[in-house]
Amino acid sequence: MSENEKIDTNGAEPTLSAELPVISVVVPIRNEERFIARTLDYILTQDYPDDKLEVLVVEGQSDDNTVEIVKSIADSDHRVTILDNPKRRSSAARNIGAEAATGEIVTFIDGHVYIDNDQLLKNTALLMSEKDVSTLSRPQILDTPENSFFQEAVSIARKSTLGHGLDSTIYSMREDYVDPTSSGASYKQEVFEKAGYFNEEFDAAEDVEYNYRVSKAGFKSYTSPKLAVYYYPRDSLAGLFKQLTRYGVGRFRFMRKHSEAISSGALIPAVYFFGLVCLMVLSLLSEQVRPVLDIYIGVYLAGILLGSLLVAMKKGIEFLFILPAIYLCIHGGLAWGFLSEAARSFSAKREEKSLHIWP
Repeated sequence: MSENEKIDTNGAEPTLSAELPVISVVVPIRNEERFIARTLDYILTQDYPDDKLEVLVVEGQSDDNTVEIVKSIADSDHRVTILDNPKRRSSAARNIGAEAATGEIVTFIDGHVYIDNDQLLKNTALLMSEKDVSTLSRPQILDTPENSFFQEAVSIARKSTLGHGLDSTIYSMREDYVDPTSSGASYKQEVFEKAGYFNEEFDAAEDVEYNYRVSKAGFKSYTSPKLAVYYYPRDSLAGLFKQLTRYGVGRFRFMRKHSEAISSGALIPAVYFFGLVCLMVLSLLSEQVRPVLDIYIGVYLAGILLGSLLVAMKKGIEFLFILPAIYLCIHGGLAWGFLSEAARSFSAKREEKSLHIWP
């Protein structure tokens, strides 16, 4: 693409639309009847040539009306293709879509997102060309127009120091070259040829594990607010805990696969709650341990309350009364997922070892 034929970052029409690459949008879904029609509408109404866009919806055998909704849309728009994902896992869905994609660029968009403009795909093509990268990272913000008060609080918590890893760029709105590990979302085909595909042992954090391998393969990435996609936060503590439990499982599997890459921030919740369980058990055996347990719990709760107060003073004092519960849910979910997967892995290794000893 010559200099005078590049696309304007604000969405101006290219001099020659023929210069735009074919983009394959892969949408991995399962049980997304609430959001999938809107998500596909955001994609299909993008300001991008019809003949340069294919949408591959990879469906994981949903139990609701997701399939019927997608089929209805596919029947009326030739750009939409439905692919079956018998394994149901998101990692498998990503592989099915990436392997079927014919586009020069493959970008992944989940089935429950809000996109606030029609320039996302055009900006994807532009930035990948102008910044000379094969991977683009994407801000994945939790601030949708439909957020309830609770969802606003979840969004605020997740973007804060207490609620997310300090080295992550997933909630960053800066424009810069970044490591793709935490937020890579769009790839040239050459990335799959060199880095391979997603690890189907993962059903959470599969994108982090893949993007880490992309980074190790030498691909640089670029992030920009022009690529932002907005996600709907969980609307209950139970839903949030379940989500973070999955993330905790993914964190342990990532650590087991790439022990050199795990950060201290990812370990802190699991280490704290493991210590808490140990102290609770010891306190049952010895009266002398109980004061230590009280201090241990008190320091954590004081930190949560202080952090909640500082965040609420910036974002709205009304959030002060819900933020502590959300932080507890985030940390507890991550810890439970991490530790339960660690226990499962340890048990599996012991069983495998006993089978070798007793054929």
